[in-house]
Amino acid sequence: MIPITKPFMPPQEEYAHYLKGIWQRQWITNMGPLSSNLELIIKDYLKVNHLLYVTNGTVALEMAMKGLELQGEVITTAFSFVATTSSIVWAGCQPVFVDIDAESLNIDPTKIEASITDKTCAILATHVYGNPCDVEAIDAIAKKHNLKVIYDGAHAFGVQVNGQSIFNYGDVSICSLHATKLYHSIEGGLIMTNDPEFLKKLALMRNFGFNGPEAFAALGINGKNSEFHAAMGLVNITHLPEIMEKRQTISDRYDRNLQGLRAKRPTWHAQSANNYAYYPLVFEDMQLMLNCMEYLKVNEIFTRRYFYPSLASSLPYMEYKKLEVTEDISSRVLCLPLYCDLTTEEVDLISRLMLRVQNNS
Repeated sequence: MIPITKPFMPPQEEYAHYLKGIWQRQWITNMGPLSSNLELIIKDYLKVNHLLYVTNGTVALEMAMKGLELQGEVITTAFSFVATTSSIVWAGCQPVFVDIDAESLNIDPTKIEASITDKTCAILATHVYGNPCDVEAIDAIAKKHNLKVIYDGAHAFGVQVNGQSIFNYGDVSICSLHATKLYHSIEGGLIMTNDPEFLKKLALMRNFGFNGPEAFAALGINGKNSEFHAAMGLVNITHLPEIMEKRQTISDRYDRNLQGLRAKRPTWHAQSANNYAYYPLVFEDMQLMLNCMEYLKVNEIFTRRYFYPSLASSLPYMEYKKLEVTEDISSRVLCLPLYCDLTTEEVDLISRLMLRVQNNS
């Protein structure tokens, strides 16, 4: 059986090295020394100005929304994970969906201004599959209309644009460190901002809003992470070079094997390098995609229609909105297995089976 993904697992003894200290200190949550150290290490690795390590990427989004004190409409994409939209709703705001660009699969900046009203307060854009949005165009629109910008970079760990971290753009960015991500701490998330005062506010929010043992500064949430998760993050970050190399090797092999397949990769940002978080394909037609998915499943190879269906047509708490490009792409996109333990023989098998389906269609 070949799953769509597997978490990277470091040598067990490397993780166990941290457990002795956790047992000795008996400090297992509430931002212990491992969590605090991981924050500093990731901040340095990513070369961002200010960073918080939190429970997960969804909590990071919810904290960003609340921290910015947004009220009204938030322009966003329907081609994303559900947390992008649900975080807006949790914050008491109204998502306004804008269609995507057919090549990058990110929100289309040329369609944003038409959706701006006197109720619009922010833009929440997703770097889909880690592929950077047109951040310069989005930031220009935001400045013109005095809007806040949040970037959902759940997939974008390590991605740079124009030589700097993608997380340095916008008012605030988030990232997920979930076990399925290329770099993970089992569960975890990051919030990044260039504003030191906003970081202080978020740090208070992360711990219920406490400002001392008997005082509160603001509305808060339990956004802290545990020492056990931080320990995994500390171990895994030392393996990032080999993780990235393996994922690139697998992606390159798919590229070579599938040149004859009637499907294409999303167009990556010209001033950025792929971080190989996913291997998505947009097929020429939905039926070929479905045939490939089903044939792979029969052979115990599991893929994922990521993202399908469109959030604009599937959420019970949202009114349906027709987005032609989003609906078209979401009906034809399929992510193939991609993880460090995937062998070249398995990549070749997956590729052969897909080409067989096409040849027999």
